Amino acid sequence: MSRLRIFDENDTATPTLTTSDHAEMARELAKIGVGFEQWQANAPVAPGDSPEKIMDAYRADIDRLIAERGFKTVDVVSIAPDNPQREAMRTKFLDEHFHKEDEVRFFVAGSGLFSLHVNAQVYEVKCEQGDLIAVPDGATHWFDMGPEPSFVAIRFFTEPDGWVGHFTGTDIAQRFPRYEKGQAG
Repeated sequence: MSRLRIFDENDTATPTLTTSDHAEMARELAKIGVGFEQWQANAPVAPGDSPEKIMDAYRADIDRLIAERGFKTVDVVSIAPDNPQREAMRTKFLDEHFHKEDEVRFFVAGSGLFSLHVNAQVYEVKCEQGDLIAVPDGATHWFDMGPEPSFVAIRFFTEPDGWVGHFTGTDIAQRFPRYEKGQAG
């Protein structure tokens, strides 16, 4: 189940808000400039399907987002729990960083955990199948795909090098719990 938890940056144990209501998640995230939407496929898709079939199933929403935001490239990324590079892939974005363009990701299948550090608060967003998150250019965040990553996502880019991580050097991401898919809540 998708979930938003908001924490004071100095209290990693007690969220000030916890919700799984998609409308409430979207309202709270909009306050910090983060987009959150739910999409429905127009045809059945599953992990292992071709990128073309996956994108065709969400074509109307993809085209709308491209028109609204000027994205130039869209791709599909798929990561399975048995991927031999899973540990390195997980580690790559576990530290707080930002990008020089919006990070927009739609979860076709599986899940991942985005944590955003904004105004002395941490917004922890567990995204699952059907969720689109749009993290604005320059927003400090980290992403955890878990120890056994399993997701298929559609990614949107304005520039080919836009998703280069610019790391802040803070330890905030290490102070918050890691994403373990079996964890409660």
